[in-house]
Amino acid sequence: MRRETSIFNTLDWPLVALYVALVAIGWMAIYAVGYKGEGETAFSLGTSHGKQLFTAAVCVLLIIGILVIDFRVWPALAYWIYGAMLAACLAAVVLAPETKGARSWFDLGVFKFQPSEFAKFATALALARYLTTLHISMRNLRSRLVAIGIMLLPAIIIILQNDKGSAIIFGGLLLLLYRQGLPLTFVVIAIYIASLFLLTIAFGSTAITLVLIGVAIALITWFALFFKNKRQRIVLTSGALALSVAFVLLGVKPIFEKVLQDRDRTRINVMLGKEVDAYADYNVEQSKIAISSGRFAGKGFLKGTITQGEFVPEQRTDFIFSGVGEEFGFVGSALLVILFVSLLLRIVFIAERQRSEFTRIYAYGVASILFTHFALNIAMVIGIFPTVGIPLPFISYGGSALIGFTILVFILLRLDAARKAVFR
Repeated sequence: MRRETSIFNTLDWPLVALYVALVAIGWMAIYAVGYKGEGETAFSLGTSHGKQLFTAAVCVLLIIGILVIDFRVWPALAYWIYGAMLAACLAAVVLAPETKGARSWFDLGVFKFQPSEFAKFATALALARYLTTLHISMRNLRSRLVAIGIMLLPAIIIILQNDKGSAIIFGGLLLLLYRQGLPLTFVVIAIYIASLFLLTIAFGSTAITLVLIGVAIALITWFALFFKNKRQRIVLTSGALALSVAFVLLGVKPIFEKVLQDRDRTRINVMLGKEVDAYADYNVEQSKIAISSGRFAGKGFLKGTITQGEFVPEQRTDFIFSGVGEEFGFVGSALLVILFVSLLLRIVFIAERQRSEFTRIYAYGVASILFTHFALNIAMVIGIFPTVGIPLPFISYGGSALIGFTILVFILLRLDAARKAVFR
């Protein structure tokens, strides 16, 4: 085993700089949303921005701890950390008080703890540990099912907490599994089912069934006329048609009406433009108004009239991007997007330079989680995805989220700093 040099000499400082920049922008955005006028202190713990600043200070201590700990701890304890986070999420289902319709927060007096935020890095670690186990290959069906099970188990538990937004994030780890060899078919099937569900709600089961039959007839005719091995293709197309029609006619309506709650149905209808209630899409409409009012250069820091007037509900958390759009306009919004894209590209760069398979897989897990958060939050704020309570990493207000994302990133930085050491 080679002796490691100083952690500060091998730390990836560009990624650290991007992290610090995003956290700083997040604090400024939270300060702007909660700003009440001149004379207000920026450091009061009674305000959202004061609490976020305190959380950032806690993160500094956590970062020091993560960097000091031996890098071998993370692969060694990956399953234990995963199990502990699953237990915490299960405990929340039973013991956590209901907050905004979900049982996902433990109120510990001094602070609130949301275990689902910590289950994300724990799941990335568990997947990295499993996929680096001897004789495990994504070409093997059993290995694929186990990996998907590791990914889905925390999501199922979090759905029981009635926190579907957080559960969706775990689906983003399909990107990691695809990178590791999961056939694209699995990803395409997942997207196809979700699209079929939304299209059926938007246009009705009869219309979608007719479209499916038409497409199937066209494909079967094409195969019959132009392919020699047409029998297998026709059988597969017929089977896919039967399953699709069965899902449209027998599955969509029960899921939409019995499984989803009223607020979930409302959010989907708002996204599809079907909601007739004038106030059903209030959050999204106010968010879009705030963003569009910023125009090219924005109204200026602390000068956002919609933000200062508190017209956008949940603006300090899920809709924080609308405040950035109003006060800094297209320029500020584009800069924030560029910073996020740079962060993701840097993580991918770090992944590809690894000698350690564990670190490489974990890095792609980090990228998958952050990309899913980033993409869905922006899509939600501008109205092209249902409002499901997904924070913008490092920007949205929330102690558990900021700590969880910090741990996620700095475990990667610690593993990367030891990349010259020899371990699987």
